[in-house]
Amino acid sequence: MLFRKKKYISSASLSRLAWKRFKKNTLSFISLFFIFIAILISLLGYLITPDPTPFANEQFLELTIRKPGFSVEMLLVRKNEKIIKPNFFKKMIWGEKSIYTSFPFLKYKFIEDNILIEEYSDPTINDGLEKLFNLADIVYPLSPDNSNIKQKGKYLFFNDIYGIAHKKSIEELKNIVKSKHIIKRTFLLGTDRFGRDLLSQLLIGTRVSLSVGFISVFISLIIGIFLGSLAGFFRGWIDNLIVWFINVIWSIPTLLLVIAITFALGKGFWQVFIAVGLTMWVEVARVVRGQILSIREKEFVEAAKSLGFGNFRIIFRHILPNIMGVVIVISAANFAAAILIEAGLSFLGIGVQPPMPSWGTMIKENYGYIILDSAYLAILPGIAIMLMVLAFMLIGNGLRDALDVRTVDK
Repeated sequence: MLFRKKKYISSASLSRLAWKRFKKNTLSFISLFFIFIAILISLLGYLITPDPTPFANEQFLELTIRKPGFSVEMLLVRKNEKIIKPNFFKKMIWGEKSIYTSFPFLKYKFIEDNILIEEYSDPTINDGLEKLFNLADIVYPLSPDNSNIKQKGKYLFFNDIYGIAHKKSIEELKNIVKSKHIIKRTFLLGTDRFGRDLLSQLLIGTRVSLSVGFISVFISLIIGIFLGSLAGFFRGWIDNLIVWFINVIWSIPTLLLVIAITFALGKGFWQVFIAVGLTMWVEVARVVRGQILSIREKEFVEAAKSLGFGNFRIIFRHILPNIMGVVIVISAANFAAAILIEAGLSFLGIGVQPPMPSWGTMIKENYGYIILDSAYLAILPGIAIMLMVLAFMLIGNGLRDALDVRTVDK
């Protein structure tokens, strides 16, 4: 007796089927993983950067334009000021002001209760500049003139700026300095022309690009979906007015419009978000209008009207959910466009302003080194922009195929 294997039609939600199709697109799935890593870097922010100071802006003018992998010894000297350490979340978002002043040096030696360092200039050139620091002043925050340090035999007696009295032997202070205040710092991607850590600048620049993309797309969706829905559903004079307005905005080059809005609102971080968002809603509105025009006469819309549902309930509860697939695909493309526009504005000097790191600003500051032996200073942020834009474009293509109802699963 032969038994036939029964074939069952798998039932799953449309979102699950779309996700299944999306995972089959290797490039899109890899791009999604890349975006996830970028978002994770943006969220963690200063917790993972080698330079956790605000805007990753710790500068060492002695260490300008150092190659990737450059290492140097540094002496950490406690700042003579009261510094309140931020909590976990404040440090993650805004960074942490360092309690130390760092001095790169070539060599050091102890002289009684002091340490003498030979400042770093260049490993091949020794200019002989030296600095002398009191051991207690290195470890503790003292008064600026160190007038409260008294020595009795092998011990130092002093009060810090918090009013706490200390008694430390010179040998004990030497051990503390050698173990905790003399460090070796490595710049994995080298330094820029201001002596800042290039890796930290790149990592914090990720936050700026993703923030501009997210908020700009959010603004464009709110405006575009609202105006496109009104035009497509109500037709008549409302449609004519909105279409006329769309055509007027569409006729103006995007970059010029963004520059004009930026000049009107001023230069700055939030102004870039608003300027880019106010120029990207046009395409969303056109697509939403076209989609609503194609389905406004469908049976389910007529049924909703016959049941007495209000127009806005029909639009937002019944029509828009059926066109969100197309809107998501456009949003992915607009996200990539927003990153490019922000980088272009920052390169022109009217986007994100220093000292806030931005990939466009980094290219602007270092493009002159492309013809020298330090081209990586401009190439690395350029590659970061290219990879981020490519990832969003590939995700958009993958979503377009995954949300296409004509796609047949094999």
